[in-house]
Amino acid sequence: MLQKYYTVKGYGENEIIIEKSRFICYINRATTEEEAIEFIQQIKKKHWDATHNCSAYIIGEHDQIQKANDDGEPSGTAGVPMLEVLKKKGLKDTVAVVTRYFGGIKLGAGGLVRAYGKSVSEGLKAAGIVERRLVRVMHVVIDYTWLGKVENELRSSDYTIKDIHYLENVELEIFVDEAEKQTFIDWMTELTNGRAEIKEGETEYLETDVS
Repeated sequence: MLQKYYTVKGYGENEIIIEKSRFICYINRATTEEEAIEFIQQIKKKHWDATHNCSAYIIGEHDQIQKANDDGEPSGTAGVPMLEVLKKKGLKDTVAVVTRYFGGIKLGAGGLVRAYGKSVSEGLKAAGIVERRLVRVMHVVIDYTWLGKVENELRSSDYTIKDIHYLENVELEIFVDEAEKQTFIDWMTELTNGRAEIKEGETEYLETDVS
């Protein structure tokens, strides 16, 4: 699993007008090729009357799956520039569809490349980009008398609390970078005078907004 990578926050859409043509960009996260294809088909169905529904997606830890489709535009003027924007942003598991309603003015090959590239760039702004970082969930079990101190210290630290379970004792789940595991254990032990029961949990991705 990758230590960290960038992807889109989720669904987003944006429309721009260039020389009277409407370019509507739809962005979404897709972790499999099937999800990407399904999203493209949804947009095509929604805009069945559009002049073109061009698409691009990039999927996999190592960008194993990369596809671009011009959907009737001159070869290399739509899907490829769309894919290039995703690659330049360093995004993974992302699908983009740009629906075009022709406005009567031809843009030429260079104009189309710029238009489809710009459409995806603006669409990404609407969707938002996140960094997904692989972290370890650490479980800290403490007596209720320690909760106020421990929670305050955690909230003023760089660590992120995932959840708090109020049972016979209090169990806190905290996201910790793999490299900081021992540092966290030492800090928590010192903070609670050795009264905390600290266990390693599973790894998962923590998302933080980039834009």
